[in-house]
Amino acid sequence: MEKREIFRFIDHTLLKQDAVWEQIREICLQGMECNTASVCIPPSFVKQAADFVEGKLPVCTVIGFPNGYQTTAVKAFEAAEAVKDGAAEIDMVINIGWAKAKRYDDILQEIDTVKDACGGKLLKVIIETCLLTEEEKIALCDVVSRSKAEFIKTSTGFAGGGATLEDIRLFKKYVTGDTKIKAAGGIRSVADAETFLIAGADRLGTSSLLAMLKQEIKK
Repeated sequence: MEKREIFRFIDHTLLKQDAVWEQIREICLQGMECNTASVCIPPSFVKQAADFVEGKLPVCTVIGFPNGYQTTAVKAFEAAEAVKDGAAEIDMVINIGWAKAKRYDDILQEIDTVKDACGGKLLKVIIETCLLTEEEKIALCDVVSRSKAEFIKTSTGFAGGGATLEDIRLFKKYVTGDTKIKAAGGIRSVADAETFLIAGADRLGTSSLLAMLKQEIKK
C-alpha cells in the first residue's frame, strides 16, 4: 500500500479534556488537506467544526465517552444532538459492566437504540478491549455483528490500553456480515498503521499518525 493511501483510513482524533477550538480547527484543516476519513472530536465542538469544514470532511464525535455507563436514554439523546449539530459519524461506548455481567441482549438493544437516534449516520461501537477477556471480546463481536451498527471499535484510549494486533485479528475472525473494524489507540508508527490495515482494520483512530505519515512521505 502506498503511504499516501493510509490517509483515507484515518479518523484524525483530538479528544483531550483540555482541547480548545484553535486545536480543533487545526486538526480540521489537517484532515481536509490530507483527505482523512474524518476528524473525531468532542461533542461540544461538533457544530462549530461542521460549520467550519462546510461538508468537505466528515465530523465524527463520541457518545457515552469514555466510560460507557450512562443510561441508554442519555446516549440516544447525545447521539441525536450530535447529528443535529452536524456529526456524520458517531462512536459510542458500550456499558462495560453489562459485558462483565453477560447482559449481551441489553447491550444489543442499547446499540440499536443509539443507532436509531443517529438518523442514518454511521455508528461505531467501542467495546474497550483492554478491560475484557477473550471470551467477552468474542461475545461482543457477535453482538455488534447482529446490531444495526456499522463498526466495532477497540478502544477509547482512556482506559489504560489501546488496540493490539491480536485484537484486530480476533475481530477479523469473529465479526460477521458487513461489520467493519476500527483500531484506536496504540498506533505509534506508520509501520503499526500498515500492520493493522493488513490484519483487517478498516479505520484507524489516532492523534499522531497524520504527522508521522506526512514526515515519511516528505522523506
